[in-house]
Amino acid sequence: MGMLKPSQSKSPQNDHKKILLSLLLGSLVPSLHAVEASGAAKRPNILLMMCDDMGWLDPSCFGNDRVATPNIDRLAKEGRMMSAFYAASAVCTPTRASVLTGKYPLRFDIRKHFSSARGEHLPVGVTLPKLLLGGGYATVHIGKWHLGGLRLKDFAMRDRSPGPHQHGFDHYLCQREEQPMRGDHLKKRTLYRKGGTCLLRDDKEVGPDDPYYNMYLTDILGEEAIAQIKKHHEKNQPFFINLWWLTPHTPYEPAPEPHWSQTAAEGISEDQHCFRSMVARCDYQIGRILDALDQLGIADDTLVIFLSDNGGAYEANIGPLKGGKTDLHEGGIRVPFVARWPGKIKANTVTTELGHSNDLLSTICSAAGVPVPESCHTDGIDLLPLLTDQDQTSARGTVFWQLDLYHNLQRRYPKPKPYATEVVRQGRWKLLALNGKPVELFDVEADISEQNNLIKQEPERTKALAQQLAAWLAEPRQGYGTIK
Repeated sequence: MGMLKPSQSKSPQNDHKKILLSLLLGSLVPSLHAVEASGAAKRPNILLMMCDDMGWLDPSCFGNDRVATPNIDRLAKEGRMMSAFYAASAVCTPTRASVLTGKYPLRFDIRKHFSSARGEHLPVGVTLPKLLLGGGYATVHIGKWHLGGLRLKDFAMRDRSPGPHQHGFDHYLCQREEQPMRGDHLKKRTLYRKGGTCLLRDDKEVGPDDPYYNMYLTDILGEEAIAQIKKHHEKNQPFFINLWWLTPHTPYEPAPEPHWSQTAAEGISEDQHCFRSMVARCDYQIGRILDALDQLGIADDTLVIFLSDNGGAYEANIGPLKGGKTDLHEGGIRVPFVARWPGKIKANTVTTELGHSNDLLSTICSAAGVPVPESCHTDGIDLLPLLTDQDQTSARGTVFWQLDLYHNLQRRYPKPKPYATEVVRQGRWKLLALNGKPVELFDVEADISEQNNLIKQEPERTKALAQQLAAWLAEPRQGYGTIK
């Protein structure tokens, strides 16, 4: 595996190659510039954008022909795609914990999504925003949170129910995360169209007199990101903006014009039309944010990262992958990833090296020149040498996943069997297990669709991987917090 340049060749008939040939085949690109971010004269701004439930192939730069995403594609043309990037989980909360802490969700015993009704929350500790805040960065969170502490009653007990501030963000704008309000919006399909009516800004409710109150949610998040970029640019302060879009998570609602009309197509369902319009609207807002960086003259000084929190749900495009959201096959954990940093990351390139959401803390801190204390005990690696051509391969060891069993797949078809609750990945080999017992073994480089179970043909490899998994599952867990 290594770094490849997209080819313009015609695609063959094989399903896998048909989708990825234009991305992954070509000659190896030689190393360019070695970058030492800590020695740079100017610290970069950081913009981390994470979509919710976006499938591996939903951006058109990854091969989607259902809806155009010209602005995500622009990031790819001006940066580097990772075709084998993985979320820490097949559902959202564990991955979000991974992004902020650089650790496996197992370290906090997070094995499913949090429920606001149960008052679950990520415990306070060292996080990416805290490290950057200590390094002189402005730290901003915008959008979905799903890590606890965003009910109104949580404000009075911040010592026991932490929110974005307690995890290192000095400003945030999020929706309230409590029941039955959130459930009602989901059932009535008004989470986006009435998204401004349940906003929180820095532990205060946003009222009807606020300009965001009657806006479409995706537009609110785009506007807030631009406002924060301008604010901190004027202060001449480097910023870390953690923009977690809700798109394209359900409920599927029509996006504003012109994107509703532009995404109409003959023969598609209403949900698929809504989904496409939502993706197009999010891409449009991403474009506005990139334009703002250009207009302020800071695009070259900004590292932009784009990914999804887990694999595709329901209407998402996962191409040849198996499973989907709530499942540990590739469709549930392999996600799109693009990084752009002009002059540092070579444009229009793709790497097939494995990346993981645990890596984001180390990678971003490396770019920012902010040291990560050894006491953090992160589980990720620094991807910056790979992204900036200092190294064509990553020093990747064995990688693990654990997820409580969700019997229902969030797709339009049944969940594949045998079920699995753990994964261990070493190089090209991926072992799936149910409560520690091996059930499937795949060579995912040769069999991306996970159709050829090699567990009987590879008994020694299966045993060795199962032993590594057992040792990992036995490691200590801090546990997450719960407060009613």
